[in-house]
Amino acid sequence: MEIRTLHPDDLDLLLNVRPGLFDNPVDPPQARAFLGSDLHRMVVAIKGGDIVGFASGTVLLHPDKAPSMFINEVGTREEFQRQGIATAVTTALIDAARAMGCDGVWLGTEPDNDPALALYRKLKGTEQTIAGFAWDGAFDPD
Repeated sequence: MEIRTLHPDDLDLLLNVRPGLFDNPVDPPQARAFLGSDLHRMVVAIKGGDIVGFASGTVLLHPDKAPSMFINEVGTREEFQRQGIATAVTTALIDAARAMGCDGVWLGTEPDNDPALALYRKLKGTEQTIAGFAWDGAFDPD
């Protein structure tokens, strides 16, 4: 199993991911823009040439604060779950954020997402209850 950060020259690998890992099919223009941005990172687990797990994040900039990273999503193919892949890619993404000079890493998940809660608690994240607000369907599934 290889754990590594994707770069713009990994576009073909991302475009050829088998269905079922991401919420939706990978969109070529979005994938190209994501990989081409210095403010986005995706760490993946690769087995047999296929991405089997990932964690993605976005660096948030603000004029009066150091950058921070928001972890967008963490996912593992069902048949590879409970093998430490989510832990490995999330840890590598947090390490990448630190190396980029981010002053803090954070994420949100649903209060009933037990596997995610277990992962983030295992990684010793500071748990904070927050209220979420969304516009234009931001919280809609898919």
